[in-house]
Amino acid sequence: MKLRRTLLYVPGNNPGLVQNCSVFGPDSIMLDLEDAVLASEKDAARILVVEALKSVDFRGIEVLVRINGLDSELGFLDLAAIMPAKPDGIRFPKVNGPRDIAQMDELLTKYERQYGIEEGKTFIIASLESALAIENAFAIASASPRMQGIAIGAEDYTADLKTTRSREGTELFFARSAIVTAARAAGIMAIDTVFSDINDEEGLINEAKLVKQLGFDGKSVISPRQIAPVHEVFRPTEKEIEKAAAIIGAFEDAKAKGSGVVALNGKMIDRPVVLRAQRVMELAKG
Repeated sequence: MKLRRTLLYVPGNNPGLVQNCSVFGPDSIMLDLEDAVLASEKDAARILVVEALKSVDFRGIEVLVRINGLDSELGFLDLAAIMPAKPDGIRFPKVNGPRDIAQMDELLTKYERQYGIEEGKTFIIASLESALAIENAFAIASASPRMQGIAIGAEDYTADLKTTRSREGTELFFARSAIVTAARAAGIMAIDTVFSDINDEEGLINEAKLVKQLGFDGKSVISPRQIAPVHEVFRPTEKEIEKAAAIIGAFEDAKAKGSGVVALNGKMIDRPVVLRAQRVMELAKG
């Protein structure tokens, strides 16, 4: 599974940032047609995003498009326009249940067939932004083979709870835990919400440390300045890398000898420990 430590939102109506966003080195780029774009600029942003998908060199970084929700005509217009340009994936906002994913799956299949795209190639990362969505987290996460991640949309979620976001994120603890648990049960990624104060690097780092400890794979970011601090949080320490390398070495040695028993320094190593070590090495490469 690829690294998605950072998913950078790029306003679809900002041609300069759309053109140059890859130079900042996020793991994923999300061209945004939803919240970052005023209603009066939706059509222009859609045209710009389509042209960018066709012509901009994103340097091998995967590119998603955050469309508008399918609760309005805008979402359908977004899909109809961008699918011929073959985005890697769709960031699907305001998903409340598995039926939403089934509808998106059906639409993507239709467009893939229409435009000669390998069926199933366009993946989905769904944003859960309501109390109902959190209650349905596993059903959403497991609703389609296209699902590669679920994310929390904190602003809408906290509004639905009739509360507000705090710097500490106390009000998000249950939803974050539910997202990680559902993602792991479904075998997909868990992506955290944005930290909206781009001038508060300390707050960003503290939040990134918190969600890493909870088990998240990465974090949505809204500024190129947030990429490096988040990557640094998710990067393993030298001690963690050395330990992981030793575990993998012991595992490979046991496998070469045909032994089902893996041991290191006199201690048995079970499969979850090996999987965790492999994940550490993946993060280290990033």
